[in-house]
Order: sequence, then C-alpha cells, then structure tokens
Amino acid sequence: MPGRRRAAPWQVADHFAYGREATAYDAVLDACLAERGIARRLGMRPQATAENVRATMLTEANVGRALEPCRAHQERFRAALRRYESIRTRIDYLHDPVAPETVFLSLLSLGFLLVLAVAPWTVVAVVAIPPVVAGFAVRLNPVWRMHVRHNAGELALTSIRPVYEALADSRERAWRRELQANGAGPLMGRVVEALLGEDRDSLLLPDSYEGLRSPRNRQYVIGNEASQRLSRKMAQLEGGTIAVSGPRGAGKSTLLESCAEEADFAVVVQAPATYSPHEFLLSLYIEVCERYLTEQGHDLPEFARLTILRRIARQFAPTARRLARWLVFALPAGALVVLGLAAATRSVGLRYEDGARHRAQDLWADLTDTAQGVWGGERVGTALAVTVAGVLLWQLRRWQGWGALFGTLRLLATTVGGILLILAAPASLFFDTGVRHGAREMLDGAPLATLYLALVVFLLVGLEGRSRWTVGGVSLARRPVYGFLLVGALVLLYRTPPMYAMVTDTGNTLRVACVLLGLLLLKARTWTFPQPEPPLVTQCRNQLYRLQTVQTSSSAVTTGSPALVSAHTTSLSTVPPNFPTLVSDFRELLTSIARERFARKGRVVIAIDEVDRLGSDTQALAFLGEIKAILGVPHVHYLISVAEDVGASFIRRGLPHRGVTDSSLDDIVHVQPCTLKESKGILERRAPGLSEPYSLLAHALSGGIPRDLIRYGLRIMEIEDKTRFFELTDISRQMILEELAETLAGFRVLLAKQEWTSETSAVLLSFRNLMGHLRHVCPCPDGNLHRALHHIAFYDPDQHLGNAAGGLSDRARSLLQEASTYVLFSLTLLDVFGAPDFARRRAAAALRADGDPDILAQARHELEVSPYSARSLIMAIRTAWRVPHPSGQIVTAVPSPRTAPCSLHPQPAS
Repeated sequence: MPGRRRAAPWQVADHFAYGREATAYDAVLDACLAERGIARRLGMRPQATAENVRATMLTEANVGRALEPCRAHQERFRAALRRYESIRTRIDYLHDPVAPETVFLSLLSLGFLLVLAVAPWTVVAVVAIPPVVAGFAVRLNPVWRMHVRHNAGELALTSIRPVYEALADSRERAWRRELQANGAGPLMGRVVEALLGEDRDSLLLPDSYEGLRSPRNRQYVIGNEASQRLSRKMAQLEGGTIAVSGPRGAGKSTLLESCAEEADFAVVVQAPATYSPHEFLLSLYIEVCERYLTEQGHDLPEFARLTILRRIARQFAPTARRLARWLVFALPAGALVVLGLAAATRSVGLRYEDGARHRAQDLWADLTDTAQGVWGGERVGTALAVTVAGVLLWQLRRWQGWGALFGTLRLLATTVGGILLILAAPASLFFDTGVRHGAREMLDGAPLATLYLALVVFLLVGLEGRSRWTVGGVSLARRPVYGFLLVGALVLLYRTPPMYAMVTDTGNTLRVACVLLGLLLLKARTWTFPQPEPPLVTQCRNQLYRLQTVQTSSSAVTTGSPALVSAHTTSLSTVPPNFPTLVSDFRELLTSIARERFARKGRVVIAIDEVDRLGSDTQALAFLGEIKAILGVPHVHYLISVAEDVGASFIRRGLPHRGVTDSSLDDIVHVQPCTLKESKGILERRAPGLSEPYSLLAHALSGGIPRDLIRYGLRIMEIEDKTRFFELTDISRQMILEELAETLAGFRVLLAKQEWTSETSAVLLSFRNLMGHLRHVCPCPDGNLHRALHHIAFYDPDQHLGNAAGGLSDRARSLLQEASTYVLFSLTLLDVFGAPDFARRRAAAALRADGDPDILAQARHELEVSPYSARSLIMAIRTAWRVPHPSGQIVTAVPSPRTAPCSLHPQPAS
C-alpha cells in the first residue's frame, strides 16, 4: 500500500508472515498514540515522546507482548490473507498477452451465443458450424488450447478475487480492533508510564473536570456512610423527626435533597435567617399545597389583580376558541351527513318500526303480569328471588368496583359493536343481488377498469402508513398521489355504466351509515367523562385562597319612600388564621396526604434545611421549640439539618437536664467529614483520571469537608490553567502558598482590631513581611520564604518580644497562636507535597505512626477545635514524614520580601 511505512525485515521474519501485517501493526500504533489518554501524557517529561514510545513498541520483545493476546484474530487474518495472496499469485501466473487467434475464437463464441438466444433453431444449426470447426482447431493446436485454458482460469479467479479481498479486509479490521483494545493499546499505556519515570502520579492529567465546575449537579452525587445510616433509620421508622447534624459544607443539604428525590411526596424548605414561626409555617403550608396540586396535575390558582369579567374571560377564552373552531366544522359536516343519510335511516325506521313497537309492548305486558302476580301472592318463587335480589343490591352499594365494571362493559360494547358494524357493511355486498350482477357485468365488460380500481384500493389501504412512496427510484408525496388516483376512479365511475350502477345501489347509503356508526363507537372508547375533583385537591386549593388572599363580602339594603331613603351596608372580611389554627389545619392536611401515600406504600418527607443559619445554638433550639407543634404527624418523615452544637445537645439528653431536642427529635444522623476513601470517590466521580497525590492534597486542605474538597479540586485545575504547571511540586506549592496568603490576610484583619504598643507591634511587621513574600510566589527555591515561614510557624511571643510580651492581650495571644499553627500546617503541606519523590516518601511514611495521609486532613479539622492540639498532631506528622525541624536559634525576624516577580519565572496572569 503506497504511503504507509514498511516494517523492518526482522519484524516480518519473526512476527509477521506478510508485510501487510506489519503495516497494520504500524497503523494500530498510530491510532494508540492518537488516543486522548496517551496523547495527553506525551511531552510531559523529556523522555516521554511519541518517537520514543514508537521505538519502544517496535522492539522485538514488545511486539511479541502486543501480539500475544490477539493471536487468534491474527491467525484468522493471516489465513484469509494467505488465500487472497494465493489467488492473486495464480492470476498473475495465468495472465499473459492475448494472442490474435484467442480473440477471434472468443468473438466467434460470443456471436454464437447471441444467435442461439434470438434466432430459430434452423439458423442456429447453420451458424453453429464455425464454432464447431474452431473447437476442433483448438483441440488440435496445443498453443491455442493453452491460451484458452489460461484465459478461462484467469476470468474465473478474477471474478472471485473481490470476495477473498473483502474477507481479508474484514479480518484485518477485526484484528486491528482487538490489537488496539487488548494488545498494543494497554501495552503502550504501560510503556508511556515507564517513560514518564518514577513518581508519574505527580503529573496532573485528569480526563475531565466538568463535575468540579457543577458543585450542585445531582448526577455527580455519590452515597456515603451518612446517607446509608439515614436510609436505614427512615426504613425503620414509619414517621418521625430525624436531625442531620454536621459541620458546614459536610453535605447535609445534599443528603436532604437526595432523600426528598427518593420520596413519593417531598417538600424542601429553607429555614429563615431571622425566624418567625408563624411566617415560616405559613410558607411551608403554601408550599405543601402547591406541591400537591402540581403533582396531581392541577393548575395553581392565580391571584392576579384583574376584574371579575377579565378574570372570567381570561379563564374561559381558550375553551371558547376551541369550541368555536369545533362548531365551524362540526355544524356543516353534521348537516351534510344527516342530509345524505336521512332517507336511508328513515326507511330503515319505517321498515322495523312496527315490529319493534309490538315487541316492546309484549315485553312490557310480560313484566307487568309478573309484577302483578308477585304483588298478588300468586308467584311465591319469583317473590323470593326478587327479595334476595333487593338484599344483594343493597349490599353492593359500597362496592368499589362499579366504576371499573362499567368501564369494562363500555369498552367491550363499543369495541365489539363498532367492529361488527364496520364489517357488516362490506359483508352485506355478498348478499346483494344487484351488486353481484353489476360486478359480473363489470368483469366481463370493463376488465381494465376493474384492474385499475383494485390497484387503487391496494394503494390506498396497503400503503396508508407511508408518508412518501418510492416508485422506480423516484420519491412521491402521498397526498398528491391520493388525489390523482381518486380523480381517475371518479372518471371511471361515470364512464363505466356497471360500475355506476354498483355505486348508486340503494343499500350503499345504509352501509355508509353503518360504517360511520361503527367508527363513532370505536372513537367512543377513548371518551372520558369529567371526573369530580379529589377532596384533597379541593382542600389544598381552598387553603391557598385562604392563606394568600383577603376575602371581603358586602351587602346594601335601601328602604323608605322616595322622599325619605335609608341605606344599610354590611361588610364581612375574613381574618387570617392565627398560629394555633394554622398548626391544626396544617397537621390535618398533611395527615390526609400522608395517609393517602402510605396506603400506596409511598413516603412523605418534609425537609427543613439551613437551620444552622439562625446563628447560635440557642436560636436554633428556640426555633425547634416553636415549630415542635407541627412535628410528629403520622407517616411523615421530618428531616431537619442542624449544626453540630444542636446535635450535641440531643446526644447529651438528660445530662444534666433535658432540653427541647429531647421532645422534638426522634433520632439524629451525624455527617462526619469524608474519609480519604470517600474523598477519592468524590473526586474520581467529578474529575476522572485525577491522580492520587492531588486527591490527597485536596483532602488535606479541605479537612474532608465535601464542599471545600470540590472547591480545592477546582482550584487545582485553575492553577494548572493559569500557570501551565503539571508537576505536583509546582502545583502544590502555588496552591498552598496562595491559600496561606488569603488566610493570613484574614488573620491580619482580626489582629488589626487588637490593642498594640510600639514594643508588641513587631509581630505585625513579621506578618506583613511574610505576606510580602507570598505576593510573588515563584517555583524557584527561595530560602528567604522558607525562613519566613519557619519564623511564623514556630513563633514564640515570649522569646521574640521579651519583656514586652506581657503587653499582649489574651485575644491577641490566641489569634497569634491560631495563625502560627495554621502557618505550621501549611509549611508541613509544603514539605510533604512540594518536595520531589512523593511516592517513595509516602510509602516510607506509611510504615510509621501518624504517617497516614488521612491524618493531614484530621490535623486541618483539628485547627477548628484548638491550635494547641492541632500543633501537637502536626508535629507528629512531621516526624512521621521525616520533615526536618528547625534546629538551634529560630530566625528572629522575617527577611525582607522581594519587590518584583522572579525574572526567570514571572508571575502568572490572573
């Protein structure tokens, strides 16, 4: 094949029987190199290039490894290729220049075949003499005989050659797919990993990070231990109040929304920041009513500022338009149908009127005689049967299956009646003597017209479902063809007397009436009668009017003579329900909804989110105490998200005294920060292909809080896009120092609110200088920045300020300790993730106590509890990771920062 690289001789000799196999293998290498998973890794490190990968894949050992899983497909391809090559070689052998005598014999044989196909036998006998003579000549001449045999063999092999070629192509495609999927593809992935060198997981190469860009997208949510515990608790309780407790960002809202999605009826509301129990219950009441109306398929009532006439017009305008359009077509169509069928139906009525009347009179006489006999006591058995029938009828008054029974009978009657009426019309043609006589005359006198009509019927009935017809490769629209065929049928109708007599038969009008009546009965199967509005829907609608409108009624009475007129006017206005009434009505409505759903094995969930927004635990507990009256509805699960301190109050119930949570909550589910395994699962779902070191970095910075975990994962991608860094050492350094700069800015604001003296303000200068170092972060080794971080991380006011340290307030000391511990935590992350050879150091740390990477997240979470306990844990982590501690005298002052970005690595654009 021109344009394709040829394989080396050793490849053909050792692993490939044909050059086409080597070419196919080379094409598979090209396809594997173009795959996104491999292409995005090429060029990340100097030795991982496409040329090096190809050279490695072309070594004898790797070719054997790549081909081994696909030997069966290769053997099938090779067998097909062998047969194809054999046929091609045989054709090349048989092919030779055509001799003149061979051309003459071939033309002579072709002429004989043409004459044989079109001429009489006498001509054939005369013309057959030259071919017979030529055949004897070929038989006697060996050269001619060889040419004829070679040309015939070449012609036969050439005719079957495309079949073997297509088979070889098909086997080649199958082998290449198998080779790419299970042979060369996986092997090339391992080759690329090997060329990337050690610590290759330190490269940032995610497949996608769309999930990180959509934090609230439900399709990326995965289950965790908290969701499983909540599901078990809800399955054990038919109803009750369950609190979901945990730190902010731990996924409480997501957990509530997941439970609401799985419920049969659910309402999710947000607790107000400044709560008012009456207004909260009012909004919850309205939300429940609107949700129920929406789920039942009913429109919500509109409370627009419109006059009564405009409101009525707006409500009934669509119905009026539809009715007007229906009448425009229904009245003329009905008048035409009635006019055309009136005579036939009237004749049928006159024919059977007397017989039907006499039959009805006889039936009525029999019924009256039977009733008189029962009343007179002459028919005792019938009287007993009538009595039993009356008792049974009374017992069936509460049977719930009447509607289904009547619906089934109506469906059966309309279906059977419609089909019988439609079939009766054409069936009656076989019993009509006039129609049979006309059909015989039409077959005898107008066979072509009969054939045309049969063709029209076939096209109209057999091809009804097609929108377009294709005739001879030409696509035709259906409706124009319909019109053309019907016009032709009408012309034949008036120009063919037997056909005209058949169409104008007196019974055809009655047959048309039967068909229309049958179609009407079949159409009646889908008719639905207006159903009364369910009581719960009416109740919800009424409550919405009651809760969202103020209704006023007034009346006026005028009395007296024209000379003396007296007017009396009364006005009545509804009073909004007070809180106790609102609670009672809400519980009654919710109980009815829950009872309905529970009967259908459904679940009702009322989720109240963001209770921890209320501020302190005292306000949250007060809110629970106010809304406690609506809790405890049978078969209703209340899910309430609360802060950790409210959950701790429930856990401590009775110690030392009982609080509002004891009587408000039935159980509680604590949402803990994610473990390292759960964090990896979240990031893998949202950013497939994100390597483990970056998951560990995001987990450590977030402390296992899912909201922060997603934020830090997106921050990693942002830094990669901004700086074009791909190595863990560069990305982690940039990310940790940027996060540290933002946090220290917040601490500096808090420190500015404290009282400082000229002796104690030196600490502010240290923080200022450190933030100056963080303003121009550079991947180059910076000893000054490292010394500045050590100065703040191991800051001791007594050592650095001396006697002036006593002038610091307790709040200032606490803030300094918190800031110092956080800087120590950031410095530890830099030493762990910012140093080369992360994989080896992690494996070594895992063998020591406190060397688990999950402890880094625990230290981050411990910073929110106490800086002293966090510092102790961080020092243990540094020991486990063999991070050197400062020895000797600590730097007494932060070095001055640079005033401009590094010239070798300018500051990346934001």
